[in-house]
Amino acid sequence: MNTSARRAFVIAFLGLLAASAMPTTAVAQAAYPSKTVKIVVPYPPGGTNDSVARVLAQRLGDRLGQPFIVENKAGASGNLGAEFVARAPADGYTLILVTMGHTIHPSLYKNLRYDIRTDLAPITSLTTGPALLMVNPNMGVNSLKDLIALAKSKPGALNFSSAGNGSSTHLATEYLSERAGIKMTHIPFNGSAPAMMDVIAGNSQVVMDMMFSATPQVKGGKLKAIAQTGAKRSPAMPDVPTVAEAGLPGFDVSVWNGLMAPAGTPKEVIAKLNAEIKRELDSPEFKERLAAQGYEPAWSTPEQFDKLIASDIERWAKVVKTSGAKAE
Repeated sequence: MNTSARRAFVIAFLGLLAASAMPTTAVAQAAYPSKTVKIVVPYPPGGTNDSVARVLAQRLGDRLGQPFIVENKAGASGNLGAEFVARAPADGYTLILVTMGHTIHPSLYKNLRYDIRTDLAPITSLTTGPALLMVNPNMGVNSLKDLIALAKSKPGALNFSSAGNGSSTHLATEYLSERAGIKMTHIPFNGSAPAMMDVIAGNSQVVMDMMFSATPQVKGGKLKAIAQTGAKRSPAMPDVPTVAEAGLPGFDVSVWNGLMAPAGTPKEVIAKLNAEIKRELDSPEFKERLAAQGYEPAWSTPEQFDKLIASDIERWAKVVKTSGAKAE
């Protein structure tokens, strides 16, 4: 074999070796997904978060040609599912839907076995929307100003119920009370349904809950919505003012959810998921489904989502400290 032929053989052999190594990097990422992708919802079935995950899973599966399935892994206020995904292989085949509540947990739980900032990688935020502040219709309270005046005249005499100690609605109500300069007594329950029922029964006077689950009680006349917590009015409840409009300028507690993956997931995989999810969130069909529940799409870059998480961790740490909230 002459020199030219030997050189050509070596080049061809090296090229073959390089090609055989490619599936573990660029080729594998370009082919993503090549098998079933699991989206963990760390809450029981039902409700907005589960609904969003299931609609998104179906549409991503149809678009990308591989099944996207939802697995409900409830427990420990969403921490069980987050810990599970934090320890999963960082290959893009196990994802998690996180919520604003996960940014409360770092300051609420002393022994968390995962760190949302370092053990999980942001993909994008998904949806956002307000919660509703509601009262028993028989109280004679017709506005947030009425509630604040009544609470100031009877410090600690009014009860507010919540889905549990340290829940997002518990902390949001504490934050509102702090801003308004009032003190109400917290009555925690195991879930939002019994919390609302306690106000309907007249045992507690005030409750805050997600618009999706609260709307039937409001439309049925069992609860009266006096404010919504977002920066702007939801089209689903256009006649209910925001907290900011009703007397606390600048108040904005918009609940949100988003998608994350185990830390170390290839950036190309995260970028592909981000782009595909943006297409879905931009679709009229998805927007219509969300609007019916009082929510709207909230796509972001991974970097923007990371900043939102960091900002909310800082905000809720202050509220946890001042309110004295403790995990159940």
